[in-house]
Amino acid sequence: MRVVALISGGKDSCYNMMQCVAAGHRIVALANLRPAENTGQTDELDSYMYQTVGHHAVDLYADALELPLYRGFIKGTSVNTGRLYTACQEDEVEDLYHLMKLVKDKEGVEGVSVGAILSDYQRVRVEDVCRRLNLQPLAYLWRRNQEILLKEMISSNIQAIIIKVAAFGLDPDKHLGKTLDQMEPYLLELSEKYGVHVCGEGGEYETFTLDCPLFKKKIVVDSAEVVVHSADAFAPVAYLHFLKLHLENKASTMVNSCSCEVSCNDDDIFPSSEEDEPQENIPIIWKSLKHNSLDFTKTFGSSGRSLSGYQWFSGITARFLPSKGKNAQEAAREAFSSLQANMTSEGLKLKDIILVHLYMKSMKDFNVINSVYVTEFDLCPPARVCVETLLPDGVLFCIDCLAHKCDVAMDDVLRDEKLVMHVQSISHWAPASIGPYSQSIKIGDVLYCAGQIALVPCTMQLVSGGIWTEAIVSLRHVERVLQAMSQKTALHHVITACCYVTDTKHIPVALSIWQKKLRECKKVEDSETYHDVTAVCGLLAVVVISHLPRDAAIEWHVVAAVDDPLQRKHFAMKMLSEGFQIECESVESSSASCASISVRLSLISPSASQLDLNGPLRDLVAMFRQAVEKLSEGCSASPLSFRAFFKEDVFDAEALQTGLQEYLEKNLGKKTPALILVPVVDLPGKEVIHITCWLS
Repeated sequence: MRVVALISGGKDSCYNMMQCVAAGHRIVALANLRPAENTGQTDELDSYMYQTVGHHAVDLYADALELPLYRGFIKGTSVNTGRLYTACQEDEVEDLYHLMKLVKDKEGVEGVSVGAILSDYQRVRVEDVCRRLNLQPLAYLWRRNQEILLKEMISSNIQAIIIKVAAFGLDPDKHLGKTLDQMEPYLLELSEKYGVHVCGEGGEYETFTLDCPLFKKKIVVDSAEVVVHSADAFAPVAYLHFLKLHLENKASTMVNSCSCEVSCNDDDIFPSSEEDEPQENIPIIWKSLKHNSLDFTKTFGSSGRSLSGYQWFSGITARFLPSKGKNAQEAAREAFSSLQANMTSEGLKLKDIILVHLYMKSMKDFNVINSVYVTEFDLCPPARVCVETLLPDGVLFCIDCLAHKCDVAMDDVLRDEKLVMHVQSISHWAPASIGPYSQSIKIGDVLYCAGQIALVPCTMQLVSGGIWTEAIVSLRHVERVLQAMSQKTALHHVITACCYVTDTKHIPVALSIWQKKLRECKKVEDSETYHDVTAVCGLLAVVVISHLPRDAAIEWHVVAAVDDPLQRKHFAMKMLSEGFQIECESVESSSASCASISVRLSLISPSASQLDLNGPLRDLVAMFRQAVEKLSEGCSASPLSFRAFFKEDVFDAEALQTGLQEYLEKNLGKKTPALILVPVVDLPGKEVIHITCWLS
């Protein structure tokens, strides 16, 4: 795409330009904001958004790169400094908006190159400007490992010098004017000793790029003077003021290849011949024969409101019958209107939704459904899981969702603060949320994540290499989102996980990689006491469905807690029931704020056709109730969702729904969770039902 590069003169904006070119984009213009001439601050402006030191030399970039340079003045100040940005005319962000609008009108650009590495403040504001102008932000340095990134910049022939220092250990007399190459060992030493960001993301230093492979001419500094801004004895602040510079011709150099990290180094993960064998399916015929005409999606339901303000809604269904003259968009709008009405009756709004499960009859209808979905949510949409599964004829999609509303009078507002990660910039980090969903939402100590498939972040195309590569890459995306939301959070902090695959042969692949990744998780405390990592980690359900977005083979969805996995409470039991085995497990977070329960019903009797469903369902729900009762006394979490993945070719879905609802109400009364039935193609081994329940 045609791209305008936001440049400050620093190394990051230059290297991101190089990454854009490596990814196949074309830089057609440059853009820069500088201090307004009437501010009296001609060298450096105190700005949350922009690097302005060295701005006098930025004009040389136009000739060095042989590209048009658009410059504007920073007239506003940092007015709207919250986590989210909404347009405010006095804010300095609006100066960027007007500059980008000018460039788009003049140059027809489609994307914006942004050198952000770690600053959510900058990223959120650039993304807001891009959203309003329908431009795609390209932030290929976003959340890269800074030590690796610095080495990469140096090896890529970026010639940048330090032009500002503002950190303990950095001396204006010694370090101003030094190149990145010269400074790298010392920066690594400062990082090790004092936690200095090696790329200067904490404002420790700033750079000016004199040459890089994109330059047709290089910039040469003839003379400069040191300006001391603050003569602090421990961390003096000073910068270089360029007095004279000129351009020189140079030999052309090559731009390095794309820095994407989708290659899989898990060489020790290989499917065994046994794992490649398809599982044997046992034909089962129930006394209650299957009726295709019955629709188990008719019933809208919801859990009660938990003490912490959570409530689950289920059975929101869009029905689409072309013969009745209704189109898919109208059906989708009706479903959302129904959801809104039901939530309003509970004192909730759509903006209170934090997690959505979207089950579709056909992935072919995705664009139509999404066009309606996007209009229902604001700038902080909920996390979302989207799969195609075996819904009844005439059903376009089914939705269930978790909502949260904190009662200020009852709860600790700070503890239940809502943090949203909605990264829309294309990067090398993890897939951008280009659609109407957030990568993750954190409430209290719980992270609700979106489903992840194996998209290559920098191209947003599905990775090649088959199921093993897809499984590893998509789970890596999950890990990166968790870590970005809370620095030390990893897969062993997951409370519940669901893995959707499109082929029964992929089940052992998912299980193998999940177990390996959990073993790899660093043991935060005494590794000697961490004998069985799976005993305190999240409960995994693997289910086979018919189709995933982008024709992916696998999608991971997790909910995690920022807690101590060593201190979690784990409960497990099993029993036999009329030719079936029922296995139940629960995991409760160490803070007792949330829990997950898993119940699996497996067929062990060969005489399946003679079996009755009532006994096993009664025992299954009774065991579920026991698991709820086993939660610690200090746990205030309530059962909110009772998601039943069931083999579609086995059950009469309506009988299953009626039976489960009846036994749940008998056993749990007012604490009955929202019942969600999900017909699937297959389940692991001899499982015919896998229940997952979320409690918070």
